Amino acid sequence: MDSCRIPANASKCSGNTMECFMVLSTQAQKISIGILCGLFGTMCVFENSLVLYLIFSSPGIRKKPSYLFIGSLALADILASIIFVCSFVNFHVFNEAGFSKEVFLLQLGGVNTSFSASLSSLLLTALDRYLSISRPSQYKLLMTRKRAWTALAVLWVTCATIAGLPLLGWNCCTLDSSCSELFPFVDDNYLSGWLCWVVVLLGCIVCAYAHVLWRARQHVAYMEQHQAQAGKQNSRMRMDVMLAKTLVMVLAVLMLCWSPVLVLMIYSIFGRLSDRLRKVFAFCSTLCLLNSMINPIIYALRSKELFSSLRRVLSHFRRQLKAPEESPEAESSHKSSVIETVCEDMHAV
Repeated sequence: MDSCRIPANASKCSGNTMECFMVLSTQAQKISIGILCGLFGTMCVFENSLVLYLIFSSPGIRKKPSYLFIGSLALADILASIIFVCSFVNFHVFNEAGFSKEVFLLQLGGVNTSFSASLSSLLLTALDRYLSISRPSQYKLLMTRKRAWTALAVLWVTCATIAGLPLLGWNCCTLDSSCSELFPFVDDNYLSGWLCWVVVLLGCIVCAYAHVLWRARQHVAYMEQHQAQAGKQNSRMRMDVMLAKTLVMVLAVLMLCWSPVLVLMIYSIFGRLSDRLRKVFAFCSTLCLLNSMINPIIYALRSKELFSSLRRVLSHFRRQLKAPEESPEAESSHKSSVIETVCEDMHAV
């Protein structure tokens, strides 16, 4: 195993870097983490897979850039859930440390890429709503499918590059620098830079949504003053206002779920974390899964188009369940009963 400088509060581990970060000391804590990860991860994969299916199975929905960004968010949440649950449970619950530094940093890079892409997808969605509400007449010219796909490609490449920097050499083992107290082999300076990146993303999202909400309130006031002028423009405004409120709910959930983790990360850079706080960080990390699980629920409840698509899927599923009743065996039984009835009638005659 590669050796590197470890945190001061982990010096009792006698140089075994990986074991220093296995903070769950009791079986109850491990079982709790395992149950939370299993429950949140399974629901997250199922719900976001359903969202992706609803988006790309409907030609009318998948053509809209707004839902391409939401699809990117769902895909990022699926990948984050799978990679996070597998690596997190394997490390903290089963205490598996028999892998190299490169393998661990690859897993960490996958988690960071997915969660960063999830956050960046929210930023693109916020900018899309900003354009839709601030420039409704030019929206279709400004936000085309080609530009949406290009933005998504830049997004994923950027997130993967930033997340892969520790694997490429920016780690405390290669640089012989100060290691993070929360993540093995992660350089404190890299963690600081990653946190700045996340804070910038959140700040841009908040600014975009602040303007979206301001314009949405203007639209609501306009619609209240022009109720008699019902038409396509008012319908479009209602859709923009509804989608803006939906995305604000997503952002609120995001902040509530990620704030504890981000606060502890920032604190670990400027101070020393006790063993209790490191355990709290492990449990708070599962809130990121909770966020990914709640997002598709918000879409289903707030998006009329996705909800209508879901109803069509459920209706088709119910028809498929009723199909066995019309199977060849049922048809043969029906024919037999008809023949018996005819024979009885002939006998009576």
